[in-house]
Amino acid sequence: MERANRKVRVGIVVSDSRDKTVTVEIRDAKRHPRYGKTVPVRTKLHAHDEANDAHIGDTVRIVETRPLSKSKRWRLDEVVERAR
Repeated sequence: MERANRKVRVGIVVSDSRDKTVTVEIRDAKRHPRYGKTVPVRTKLHAHDEANDAHIGDTVRIVETRPLSKSKRWRLDEVVERAR
C-alpha cells in the first residue's frame, strides 16, 4: 500500500522562541468568490524544528506530518534562504 503525497509549503519564520518549534507564516492570494477581487490570505502554522536551525526571517520549506503536539502537524524540511 502506497502512502499519499505530503503537503509542502514555503513560508517565512515569524517566531522561534520555543524549543524545537517555529511558527511559519504562509502568504497566499485568493479571489473573492462574489466580487472577484484578489484578497491576501495569511496562515500561521507551527512546525517541528529538531535542531533549532531556523530563525526569524528565514524562508523555510515545511512538510505535513503526523500530529506531534496539540498544535504541531508540520515539520521543518529545509531552510531555503537565511535572513540577512
